[in-house]
Amino acid sequence: MNIRPLERIVTGQATSDGAGVKLTRVLTQDLQRRLDPFLMLDAFRNEHRDDYIGGFPDHPHRGFETVTYMLAGRMRHGDSAGNAGLLEGGGAQWMTAGRGLVHSEMPEQEEGRMEGFQLWVNLPARNKMMAPVYRDLASAQIPQWSLEGDISLRLIAGRLALAGDPEGRVFEGAVQRPDTEPLYADLHFAKAASLTLALPASMNAFIYTYRGQVKVGAPGQERAVDDTRMGILGNAPGHDTVRLSCDAAARCLLIAGRPLNEPIAQYGPFVMNTREELMKAFSDYQAGLIRD
Repeated sequence: MNIRPLERIVTGQATSDGAGVKLTRVLTQDLQRRLDPFLMLDAFRNEHRDDYIGGFPDHPHRGFETVTYMLAGRMRHGDSAGNAGLLEGGGAQWMTAGRGLVHSEMPEQEEGRMEGFQLWVNLPARNKMMAPVYRDLASAQIPQWSLEGDISLRLIAGRLALAGDPEGRVFEGAVQRPDTEPLYADLHFAKAASLTLALPASMNAFIYTYRGQVKVGAPGQERAVDDTRMGILGNAPGHDTVRLSCDAAARCLLIAGRPLNEPIAQYGPFVMNTREELMKAFSDYQAGLIRD
């Protein structure tokens, strides 16, 4: 059992998007090749209405998938394909933009905390022009397990196993996707504890700590990832597990996926493989064709 080390700690960039929603862009374009198939991760944790109330009015997407996971607050989704849904605390939505659609995500609250994440997952070239797909996941639809050491595992996507588990258990998330095989886990540590998970070296992976401090690495070689920081996991050949530990209560996301190793051409809300495809996406949008 070779434990993956922490390769790098990333501090996100404070910015705003939509109609002025304040957020932290954690996974930026300069990390797309290193963390292929993931294109972007935004984290938002706003207590004041003025920091989120404008929401994300109508905007287009083509060529990838968006995954929104809410911890607190309420957001209303609507899109040009006729889909609608209310995203509430503990719930998620998985939207495959494919050949394109226009959607909005607007707050349905006037006060209180709004907190969550949006992850962008690339699509392989052959699927970039597939029909759009939308799926709402209420909190109760996301599988959850209590593990030894007062650790709670919520699994939005993918499959996960404990390293060396004598029972050979495999935990299965609410969503399974081909090609990129994304893993999206939310881990809650109620107290000091450690957890070792199987994670093939072939998958690019990172954690994002959103409460407390989480350590990554073999005993005696751990490195700490503080609140609001991302830790990129090394994936040298043969390193097939990840060990997470903490000295006190903490929470983090563990995200991993199989790289596509394809060219990435992105500008704003469109992600294609070539500049020509990117320009076609813009012209289609301007012509009103990206509305499914």
